[in-house]
Amino acid sequence: MSDAYAIVVGRFYGELAERLLAGAMAAFAEAGQTGVEVFDVPGAYELPLGASYVARSGAYAGVACLGAVIRGETDHYWFVCAETARGVMQVQLDTGVPCAFGVLTCKTMEQALARSGGDKRDQGRHAAEAVLAMARLRVQLSSS
Repeated sequence: MSDAYAIVVGRFYGELAERLLAGAMAAFAEAGQTGVEVFDVPGAYELPLGASYVARSGAYAGVACLGAVIRGETDHYWFVCAETARGVMQVQLDTGVPCAFGVLTCKTMEQALARSGGDKRDQGRHAAEAVLAMARLRVQLSSS
């Protein structure tokens, strides 16, 4: 089983992607994981396929999926959010490789900024921490 980690990041909202990525990289570094590889995809909707490619490579113990979806005036938001969440979950269930859902689903840019290392929380950091925790659980159970 690999001990390397990866991040797949949706780049549709560039500033948010960078903030989420910084939080995730900091959490991985604090856990002693310095060789984390980053893979870019166009947006949140592409995260599940990107995560699938990465997880199925067999080269990573876990994948943090980062991105943002901000509600607009149409129903597009609901479809992107739901399918992205479902897809990321499906990848980890199908592969057994932990994949964290570090996707902001906010009404406004201000809410997204607050949740990407602002005053509310750091979704990138939390996604990395979740991946690390689930990878530890996987190793613990496989060595029992």
